Amino acid sequence: MSYKPETVLTTMAEVRAVIDGIHKAQQLKVLDHIDTYCRVWIERSPFIVMSTVDTRGNLDASPKGDPAGFVKIVDQKTLAIPDRPGNHRFDSFQNILQTGRIGLVFMVPNRNEVVRVNGSAQIVRDTALRESMAIKGRVPAFAIVVNVEEAFYHCGKAIIRSKLWSPDEAATVDGLPTYGEALFAQAKSGLSHEEIAARLKHNDENRLYDE
Repeated sequence: MSYKPETVLTTMAEVRAVIDGIHKAQQLKVLDHIDTYCRVWIERSPFIVMSTVDTRGNLDASPKGDPAGFVKIVDQKTLAIPDRPGNHRFDSFQNILQTGRIGLVFMVPNRNEVVRVNGSAQIVRDTALRESMAIKGRVPAFAIVVNVEEAFYHCGKAIIRSKLWSPDEAATVDGLPTYGEALFAQAKSGLSHEEIAARLKHNDENRLYDE
């Protein structure tokens, strides 16, 4: 049986009754463009989480990673994200086509803070733009162009608490299922453990930039 909450808040007044006040800097820090400080962070970031939503409110958060600076800063109001070979589900694309809304979190290894960007998005096939983001001669099939509406730094408390950059303090991975084991149990594709493992190994070793 699903958990049934007992005390559900429905207004911001109820939230503020528990924890009131917000530092003025936290309100003023939100920009409508990529400034010098956000630019240098984005240029150093090799990993982002990209969030999108469809017209029914269904959400998707997708990891994206490449060499540092893979998200291209086109100008102060525009970012471009290359689409690399993946699972071909295109969940983010489906959502962008429906609502055109996007949220990004930029992470830099060994730094606790993140940079957040919110705005609108389009899926494009502009040749020059895609070619400017080629890696190993592989031009991405698509690019996601983001119109920046909000850009700001977010404090490091979450990463400090999680000890994300302290692998020596991380919990053991012993007993965690492999991706192949999860696929075998959940997808029920008819493939054997060995066949799934072989395909995943091929993907990881040979399909980072190849279709």
